Amino acid sequence: MWQALAEHINSELECGFQIEHKTQLDGGSINLAWHISGSGQHYFVKLNQREQLEQFETEALSLQTLQQAHCIRVPQVICTGQTVDKAFLVLEYLPMQGESVNGWRNLAQQLALLHKQHDQAMYGFDWDNMLGSTVQPNKWQSNWSSFFSEQRLGWQLQLLLEQGFGFGKIDYLVEQCRQRLQHYQPAPSLLHGDLWRGNIGFCSDAPAVFDPACYFGDREADIAYSTLFGRFPDAFYQSYNELYPLDQAFNERKDVYNLYHVLNHAYIFRGAYLVQAQEMIKQLFY
Repeated sequence: MWQALAEHINSELECGFQIEHKTQLDGGSINLAWHISGSGQHYFVKLNQREQLEQFETEALSLQTLQQAHCIRVPQVICTGQTVDKAFLVLEYLPMQGESVNGWRNLAQQLALLHKQHDQAMYGFDWDNMLGSTVQPNKWQSNWSSFFSEQRLGWQLQLLLEQGFGFGKIDYLVEQCRQRLQHYQPAPSLLHGDLWRGNIGFCSDAPAVFDPACYFGDREADIAYSTLFGRFPDAFYQSYNELYPLDQAFNERKDVYNLYHVLNHAYIFRGAYLVQAQEMIKQLFY
């Protein structure tokens, strides 16, 4: 497998790369992560089963989209591909260091610049992608309340129902969500889409983000998720608001946006997330 992977890198970069060292890294719960190196060249590799290639291809497209925005550093995509039994994604290896207050402030400023680019008139993306291991639909829509209620909450609720976990009538819950957002039409921003601490690193004070699930939507969805699992430091929110102040009604929408991520965790991991999702739905819609 490793020889085939090295050959893919060589084909892409024409660099004569040979793997001399490889180290398995602490990764997420979905993919295996490796650091490979040789002749002064270093790469980060994600591995999964062969049928997961599409997941890596859509992640690569999201990374390239963020890179083209020229706001926040992301690891450069080297290549994606398959071996006999594995799918892989090879990225630039970024040696991460500890976080700092300045690092978080820099991240906030760069994210605000990304969110302020309003070049897209609709909500969605040119392709569906993945939120963790879950397909995330991104059909273009002109109305934010319809997009989020249908393609975010409605989609997750249907996936859970198909697995035997129902939280009430889906049509009712989708309509309740739509009504919560119906008078709100934010400018579409390019979102990271999966913005939590585990998808952020720092090279000195220079932030980098990875594992995106990009789409064009309400910037508040990114900020909301940053508060859910390991809230970012206060310095991040202070700096973000200095450059791009959040709407006063952000706190009224935050839990609606975060319900999407809790439902996704419930779908992937089950357990306590199912209880958390049920409690959030009760508080928001009943």
